Amino acid sequence: MPASTFAVPVGAASTTALVYRPEETARATFVLAHGAGAPQTHPWIVAMAKAISAHGLDVVTFNFLYAETKRRAPDRNDVLEATWRAVLDAVRARPDLAAKRVFIGGKSMGGRIATQLAATPAAGDLAGLVLLGYPLHPPGKPGQLRAAHLPRVRAPMLFVQGSRDAFGTPDELAPIVARLSAGTRLYVVEGGDHSLSLPKSRGESPDQVRARVADEIATFTA
Repeated sequence: MPASTFAVPVGAASTTALVYRPEETARATFVLAHGAGAPQTHPWIVAMAKAISAHGLDVVTFNFLYAETKRRAPDRNDVLEATWRAVLDAVRARPDLAAKRVFIGGKSMGGRIATQLAATPAAGDLAGLVLLGYPLHPPGKPGQLRAAHLPRVRAPMLFVQGSRDAFGTPDELAPIVARLSAGTRLYVVEGGDHSLSLPKSRGESPDQVRARVADEIATFTA
């Protein structure tokens, strides 16, 4: 089913959200944010949204303001958070989406900003978070951890991490995940990089990897 769109006011600006609906009645809503390097229309985000939606979820994607206006450099952190908050408020204001449990998350930066929002009272009640390639630290700088706020997130979290992720390996994430909210867990894509892509030598296509990840998300959101 083609995605439908709606506009989201963000202060004096506005951004666009897309809704991917399953064939059956959705059992939950998942708001999925894009990473720093590409907008919500990037094939990776579109394919992941469709794969997750096929498991019975309404999936909402959106553009951060810099991506909406086709700028390359991400917005300041406060603007990223404000955009996330505005989209979450807009989803909750829609009767066709808000009646269901709401999960939030995203790829890399989009997921990190989701956790920052979830660590504040402004996030309200969330059913959980799904983080695809969490950027625990900049590549080559393992001492610059982006994890101090994670213990303040009360909702359960699913971290989907490639074993070759230069932004944080599963071994680096595991001791942090073990101290987080009840129900939080780590799913490892063996051989996966920051985008969960595998070397061709492994003989598994991107669609097959996405299917496995979508299955894990379906279990987490059940």
